[in-house]
Amino acid sequence: MYPIIRNRRLRTSNALRSLVQETTLTVDDFIVPLFVVEGVGIKEEILSMPGQYRMSLDLLEDEIRELTALNLKAVLLFAKTDDAKKDNEGVEAWNPEGLMQRAIKTVKTTNSEMLVLTDVALDPFSIYGHDGIVAGGKVQNDPTVEALCKMSVSHARAGADLVAPSDMMDGRIIEIRKALDAEGFEDVGILSYAAKYASSFYGPFRDALDSAPVDAEDIPEDKKTYQMNPANRIEAVKEALMDQEEGADILMVKPGLPYLDIVREVKNAVQLPVAVYHVSGEYAMLHAAAEKGWIDYEKAYLEQLMCFKRAGADLIATYFAKEAAKYLQGL
Repeated sequence: MYPIIRNRRLRTSNALRSLVQETTLTVDDFIVPLFVVEGVGIKEEILSMPGQYRMSLDLLEDEIRELTALNLKAVLLFAKTDDAKKDNEGVEAWNPEGLMQRAIKTVKTTNSEMLVLTDVALDPFSIYGHDGIVAGGKVQNDPTVEALCKMSVSHARAGADLVAPSDMMDGRIIEIRKALDAEGFEDVGILSYAAKYASSFYGPFRDALDSAPVDAEDIPEDKKTYQMNPANRIEAVKEALMDQEEGADILMVKPGLPYLDIVREVKNAVQLPVAVYHVSGEYAMLHAAAEKGWIDYEKAYLEQLMCFKRAGADLIATYFAKEAAKYLQGL
C-alpha cells in the first residue's frame, strides 16, 4: 500500500508508459467502409460525413491502390442503388451485373489480396428503406432471409471473401451458411452484425445510401421491430451466441462508442473474433466538435479507436481508418 506502492512510478516517462501499455492499436485492426455509385469519374463528398465519398468504380480502383499503399487489408462495400432499380423484394441485390457485384470484382482486380466484405441487407435496394420485405405493415422475416441468401451467394460468386448480413432477421446466419455451402462457397465467411441496435447514430450513413425508411401509410416508421433496443444488454449476448452456433465466423457490435460494455460482454461470451462498427454518427459528431475547436481531432479519434480495442474488439470498421493508418505508420 501507499507509500510503498506508488502507481505513478510506471507513468513517469513516455518510454515507461509505452513499455507497460496494455492495449496496442495497429493498422491490421481496421476495416475500411466504402460507398460506391454508378457512373464514371464520380467522387461525391457525403455532406454529413466530411472526408467520406461516394465513388464510381473507376475511382474505386484508385482508392484501393491508396489503401494498399497504407497497408490496409480489408474493405466493407456499400452500394448506392438508383431509385429506378429499387423494389420491395430487393431483386437488384442479387443481379450478377449489379453495382455491388461489379464493385467486388473491381477491388479484386485491383488487388487480389484485399479482403472484400459486403453489406448484406435489403435497405439500399428497397423502395421502403427497410432491411427486409414489407407486407401487411410488417417487415417479413422468412421471405427476407430467402432474399438475403440469394444476395450472399451472388456476392460470393463475384469474389467476396466475407458477407456481412446487417439486417437482424432471425435465423439468417444458418440459412446463409447453408446457401453458401450448397453452392460450393464453404470458404466464404460470414461477419454477422450480431448485436445491431436501433440507434440514433446512423443518420449520416442513411444519407450516404439514401436508405432511410420512407414515411408512408402501412409502412413501419422505424427499424425497431428487428434492430435491438438500446436498453438491452443480455439480449446482445443471446444474439451473439446464437449467431456463433449458426455458423458465423466473426461477430459485430454496432454502434461502437455508446456500446463498449456490449463489446466486452460479447467478447467474454463467445469464441469468435469480435468486430465493432465505429458508425457514421460517431464520426460526424467528432468532426463537428473538432470544427468548433472544442476537441483535438487526431487525439480524439485515436483515443476512440484505442478504447474499442481495450473493450475487446479484434476488428474495427471505421471511417478514420486511412488517417489512423497514416498516423500509426508515421506517414
